[in-house]
This record gives sequence, C-alpha cells and structure tokens, in this order.
Amino acid sequence: MRYALLCLLLAGCSSATPAVRAQPQPAGSDWPAFLGPLGTSVSLEKGLITPWPQDGPKILWTRKLGIGYAMPSISRGKLYHFERVLNTARLVCCDPDTGKDLWSFEYPTAYRDRYGYNGGPRCCPVIDGNHVYLNGVEGMLHCLTADKGELVWKVDTAKDFGVVQNFFGVGATPIIEGDLLIAIIGGSPPGSDDYEDFMKLAGNNSGLVAFDKATGKVRWQTTNELASYASPTIAAVNGKRTGFAFTRGGLVSFEPATGKVAFNFPWRAETLESVNAANPVVVGDKVLISETYGPGAALLQLQDGQPKVLWSDARKPPRLKSLMAHWATPIERDGYVYGCSGRHEANAELRCIELATGKIMWAQPDLTRTSLLMVDDHFICLGEDGILRLLKVNPNKYDLISETEMLAPNTKTPLLRSPCWAAPILSHGKLYVRGDDRLVCLEAMTK
Repeated sequence: MRYALLCLLLAGCSSATPAVRAQPQPAGSDWPAFLGPLGTSVSLEKGLITPWPQDGPKILWTRKLGIGYAMPSISRGKLYHFERVLNTARLVCCDPDTGKDLWSFEYPTAYRDRYGYNGGPRCCPVIDGNHVYLNGVEGMLHCLTADKGELVWKVDTAKDFGVVQNFFGVGATPIIEGDLLIAIIGGSPPGSDDYEDFMKLAGNNSGLVAFDKATGKVRWQTTNELASYASPTIAAVNGKRTGFAFTRGGLVSFEPATGKVAFNFPWRAETLESVNAANPVVVGDKVLISETYGPGAALLQLQDGQPKVLWSDARKPPRLKSLMAHWATPIERDGYVYGCSGRHEANAELRCIELATGKIMWAQPDLTRTSLLMVDDHFICLGEDGILRLLKVNPNKYDLISETEMLAPNTKTPLLRSPCWAAPILSHGKLYVRGDDRLVCLEAMTK
C-alpha cells in the first residue's frame, strides 16, 4: 500500500548550545502551527511577487534535512524543524534568515513503519509563547522552552493510552486552545497490542485528549474513536467555540473546554487500509469533510449543534464525486473550495468546487498530487514531483501565472526530490518548501 502514504502532515536529554542569534524579523506574520496562524493554510501577508522571474523565486538558502514529512514552524524570529537522524528524533531551532542552527533537542526513537515509509516525524512543531510542542511518530509528546530547548514535560501517549500503531504511526498535529493542548490519541484497552484485525479494534475513551499545556496533566479525554491523520480544528460556530476532529471513523464535534461530544458523524471508507487525513474546512455554520478512499466529501450544516447533510458524495460513483482529498487540506475562498482530489499520482486533479452544492467548477489533471498555500489572492501550489506553481485564485478556470522547477545553481539538478508532500508555508515574506531531504527558503514578497 505504498501509494496510500499520507503526508502528515507531524525525551530524554537536550543539547542546547547557542550558535547563532536570530535577527528581528521584517513585517509579516509568524507561522506557529500546522497550516499557519489561521489553521487554514492561508497567509494574510500582502505584496506577493507575481509573476515570478523566469528562473522562479530567488533562492535565499537551502538546508539538508533528516527524514520526516513535516514542515517547520516559525515564531518570534526562530524556525523550528522536527526530523529524525538514525535512531534519534531531533528538533532543530534555526535562524529563518539563514537556516543556520541555534540549538537542538534530541530523544531516542525506535519507530519502524509497517508499510516501509520513513520513520521520521509527520507532525510539525506547535509553538505557543515560550513553549514548543512535539508529537513524535512513535507517540512521544514533548513540551520544551522555545528559547533554549529545555524540557518542560513529556508524555508517552502510546504507553499511557494503549495506542496500537496506526497505519503510518502518529500523524495528527495537536492544537492549542486556551490553556489546553488538544491531541487526537486513539488508544485501546489493555491486551490490544498485537491486535491483527484493525477493523474491530476498540477504543478506550482516549480518541481525543486535552493536556494542560503547562504541565502535561490530562484535563479531559473523550470518545472511543481511533486516531486519524487530520489535526483537530476549532472555530467559532454560531457564536460558540466548537471543536472538530476528523477521526478514524468520522467527524466528532466537541466542546473544547470540556471535551463534551456534541455529535459523531460516521465517515470512512469500508476498506481496511484507508484513513482520514485532510482537516475539516469550517465556513460559518458549515463543515466540509473529504477523504479519498471511498465516500469522498460531504457538507454539513450545524443546527442547534447537530449536523444536517447539505450534500454528500457517498452514493455517487467515483467519477462523479465532488472532492476526494487525500492528505492536503482544501482551502475555501468566497464560497468556493480548492483542493487536490484523487488517491494516486496519476489520477489526481486540482479542483475548484462550489461549496454550497459540490458542483465541480474546474478540474486540472497532470499536476501529480498537490498541496496549496493561499496568499494575496494567489495559490502557491506544490506538486509531489517538486514542481512549484503560482496560480490566481479563480473559480472560473485554472489560472496559471508562473511555474518553476528549482535547480541547484552549480549542478542544475532539482533541489526538491520527490515526495514533496507537505504544503508550502510563508512567514515574514519568505516562502518555505520541502522535498524528501531538503528545505528551501525563497523570496516571496516585495520589499
């Protein structure tokens, strides 16, 4: 099942040896968590360079990476990247202007992927004030100081909650809400360690767990759902803070402060080797969920906290389904949703659909599976093959502005090696993209 890997999007001792001082950042915004400050893969920065120069955006620096699939996070003039080198999981704090190391934190890991993918982190670091949180592929949850990388607390979630290894390890990035760190855990009762029939595996009321972000103590836990690869999403719906978790079995709506479940909407493929990975897209009182292995997408409207189905792909044949998002979270703009639809590289399409109806406005094939970042009325689109594109946000057509394959200056070989599965990020005028083993920092905005 090698074609089914999801980019997921991600202790013991610390080696905190300062090397380079991070410089004050130019105007713009930090990117402190998965899918950015809004949790939607949307940047609020203005002044995008468009079109790009003939050779693509200016390359500011590149950095070789350890194994993993996640993007960095950026906060207060520092870049944090989570990776694995041999049997060590490592958080590296860098200068975002140069890519040079400031300090690092390490802990041992013995994770082995049952499908043969690399054993590096799938979750990006989450930064909140002077704390950075790591969710390792093996289930180790760490809280460190963001300035020096000193350990504050750690929790072995796999051990404490009885987590049976999910298909590709742990890959749901936690989210901060007030004084809580909320994570999809998905543990099982004792004796489930060697469970062979994953379809029948039971939960133990740890599908969602809220930790005190300062101490790591459990504040609440809820639902028997197993873990997925989508990050929890929290938004104001009808004036109330509302949480959504696209778990292994479907969408769970919950009260973030208490964990009280409002509803559970079943949504998953019938096949064993399938997962939910794209985050729910919340627009007002509506929630769009989408997956690629079976049912496709559905749009729900919340009425008195309960879901009403406005439209659904469930009974449509595959060729007529509106949106079948694999790992990349779709982006909504002005009543239209843009995202990659398709399970395999060959059949994937970048699509625009009308949110209210699911009508396909346009579909562009032959881009491989892609991930999007929206900024300044444009999409920055990264194909898993390393091709970077600049598109105008346009519900009427696929509106390509620029396209580039970044090449090393001397050898003219591609800088990004497949698979490029993580969505680009943008912070303080700099665009960051990654491939299998390299992070590239580009000049994206006008001075």
